[in-house]
Amino acid sequence: MQSIAYGFPRLGRKREYKKAIEGYWKGNFDETQLDAQLTELHQQMLDAYAAQVDEYPTGEMTRYDWMIDTAIMLGVYRPADLNEYYELCRGEHALEMTKWFNTNYHYIVPQLDGVEPGDLSLTVPARPEASQAEHTPPRFLIGPFTFFKLSKGISETRFAEYLRAAAKLYRDLLEDYAACHIHEPAFAMDISESERAAIAEAYEIISHSGAQITLFTYYDSVDFLEELFALPVDGFGLDFVHGSENVGEILRIGFPEQKRLVAGLVDGRNVWRTNLSAARDTLEALSGVTSRLAVSNAAPLFHLPVTLEGESLGAQLTAALAFAEEKLEDISHLAATYDSGEREALPQSPAVPGEGSVRRTVEELTEADFTRSAPYEQRRKLQSQRFDLPLFPTTTIGSFPQTREVRKTRAAFRRGEITSEQYQGFIRETIADSIRRQEEIGLDVFVHGEPERSDMVEYFAEKLEGIATTQNGWIISYGTRGYRPPIIYGDISRPEPMTIDEISYAQSLTDKPVKGMLTGPVTIIAWSFTREDIPVHQVAYQLSLSLQKEVADYEEAGIGMVQIDEPAFREMAPNKHRRWADYFDWATRAFRLCVANADPRTQVHSHMCYSEFNEIIDEIQKMDFDVISIEATRSGGEVIDSFEKTDFTRQIGLGVYDIHSPAVPTQEEIERVVQRAVEVIPRENFWINPDCGLKTRDWEEVMPSLKNMVSAATSLRR
Repeated sequence: MQSIAYGFPRLGRKREYKKAIEGYWKGNFDETQLDAQLTELHQQMLDAYAAQVDEYPTGEMTRYDWMIDTAIMLGVYRPADLNEYYELCRGEHALEMTKWFNTNYHYIVPQLDGVEPGDLSLTVPARPEASQAEHTPPRFLIGPFTFFKLSKGISETRFAEYLRAAAKLYRDLLEDYAACHIHEPAFAMDISESERAAIAEAYEIISHSGAQITLFTYYDSVDFLEELFALPVDGFGLDFVHGSENVGEILRIGFPEQKRLVAGLVDGRNVWRTNLSAARDTLEALSGVTSRLAVSNAAPLFHLPVTLEGESLGAQLTAALAFAEEKLEDISHLAATYDSGEREALPQSPAVPGEGSVRRTVEELTEADFTRSAPYEQRRKLQSQRFDLPLFPTTTIGSFPQTREVRKTRAAFRRGEITSEQYQGFIRETIADSIRRQEEIGLDVFVHGEPERSDMVEYFAEKLEGIATTQNGWIISYGTRGYRPPIIYGDISRPEPMTIDEISYAQSLTDKPVKGMLTGPVTIIAWSFTREDIPVHQVAYQLSLSLQKEVADYEEAGIGMVQIDEPAFREMAPNKHRRWADYFDWATRAFRLCVANADPRTQVHSHMCYSEFNEIIDEIQKMDFDVISIEATRSGGEVIDSFEKTDFTRQIGLGVYDIHSPAVPTQEEIERVVQRAVEVIPRENFWINPDCGLKTRDWEEVMPSLKNMVSAATSLRR
């Protein structure tokens, strides 16, 4: 049994990837020094593979994102140097960024407007890459179908033309390689008949390179396996964890004996140890249809932290967990035990604590528990009387800059170097400074700035029972931006209020309304590793009940606005549209459960970012919020256009500038965004706000940006 792995985290055990690239941005390193550090990281990835598995790819290191690298390889963009490369990723006119399938990784979206198939040309950019003296691993590439499927600016009628042109470039590229792993996760999406025909044509062209090609697809099952298996390639890597339908279909239709089947049986998206006995059963079943079997991870390992080493999670929980390095062990162990005939199974999940009282409460919920007491139209009148906001009310999304002093003080508190009283005093000083700044800027609705929160999910995870947090369990969200997903392992409850002290203190410093800030249940699940022994909707409802108590505490404290952020609402939608109805049913109900008991005078906000909103606007309205803010800048007018096709009745703030770029927007630029938006959105429904939270920016950028935003609102009111 051969063992294969792919997608090992490039972040590094100590986030060396982030430090290297951000050091380059700050001028601490030149390009040569940056590449030397990234090459060393790549070597660590290859060494981790080599210690455990038989086959793995090279070429997985990137200076920012694989999709933008592929766009450059195909001649869509031709940056003159590394600075121009980063301009595409994070500059003043950076490309749009959105979720990678239904994961929390974000990719740069190539824009092909104005690019003709004949304009494509092969350019193999230099990349930081280690070498393997012992053998030459297969080359890693994002496949051409996935590249164009996830890009923008191509009409459906011309899709095959672009794919055909790119296939010729892939063929030419692969003539220099003996073997290649081509990743086509988009094969697991809903694929049309014409797209299947285009795929067949493209891979017929690519096959003439002479390279041994293994196609990997994951995140879901493939609906056209018979046609897939007919492609002229050497083998196929399939996801048998998140695409469990693949197994039954292969047993029904068979598998071509001359090709290799790479069975993805070790979960690359969740942290529980592999059930080796169950995985072995699957391998035995598959061995009845093919003798060329290999075992691998299901989905790339970069969705996991690098290693469990150094974590303090308790013996019972630790024994049940596997991060990327431990998943490699699982792959190796599965191959070895299959060969030896052993039946050993590693623990799959820890015992769930508690007596099940939370689960019983969830099971007893009725429809009334998901419904607010007054309809939106009535709530809006009551809220208008309460807050008396001007036309185009201005606000921010929640977080303000996490300055070096904020991070340093939080770290000192966690290390026990300062007392709780000293830390809380510092947090209050920082909140007071944020309120003063908002008064100076002239915003209409304030936030407290979230200086006490390291991360919008981790902060709540630390306050809730049934969720564990890690010390160094970082994964990449986009570019160099990392976060530490918590681990939901048991029933969830709220022992005490989580955010009331900070919000109440902020409100005491101003007459302007201050929003209470909470992270929604869907996002907490999406940005955590969740338990698998109960249905995911039950986990969501458990979280909602805890957040419902927090909303009640806000109201008792006199807080009149509550923002429940759900940036992952679209992200968690299944890759197959046929499964959307079930998902959106529980996802919208989970949000409504948080606020079902809220007073009609309490204005409920939500925030979403980096999603394809035009696909889900109707589902969003079912959440029954009062105001929503969404990202709109990088996607240009596309989001705005979608509002021409739906009757969106709620209040909305389309982000008027991109906070992921250090560029300061001008008043005129902001006014143009708003003027375009109010062509399709009633101006009385329109709020003005940035795209997202301001945590990653500096005050030197934030203050002039927000002042220009308020000046734009003032001008527009006139």
